[in-house]
Amino acid sequence: MTRPTPEPRSAYPHHHPTPTRWADNDVYGHVNNVTYYAYFDTAVNAYLASRGALDLQAGEVIGLVVETGCAFFAPAAFPELLSVGVRVAHLGRSSVRYELAVFREGEETACAQGHFIHVYVDRATRRPVELPGVLRAALEGLQA
Repeated sequence: MTRPTPEPRSAYPHHHPTPTRWADNDVYGHVNNVTYYAYFDTAVNAYLASRGALDLQAGEVIGLVVETGCAFFAPAAFPELLSVGVRVAHLGRSSVRYELAVFREGEETACAQGHFIHVYVDRATRRPVELPGVLRAALEGLQA
């Protein structure tokens, strides 16, 4: 497997400001690796909610993460302000592959970048469903 190289901010059409928290640091003095996945999830869901494409309480369709990964290039630590870049690499009938990158304030290349795949399912049956129109429109705005 080829190691990815850090990408520039300009490769991501949406950026979500993400301040680090005291609890994000681990005993080694930098943001713990698992915390990046929370940053990714927050950036995507905040984007979708801001476009009316995600109803956390009553939406009939929900996204389940079925795959995720992350590569790390440089450390981040509290009290830094980060930005999470978001783009859509693949938009299917019921799934989407998000690609994300974390940028430190003032830096143009990612300190970490990764991906996750959502499969959208019916909330009650947990069976895959076609992406609703408002969701598809929001995701099309993130295509690379």
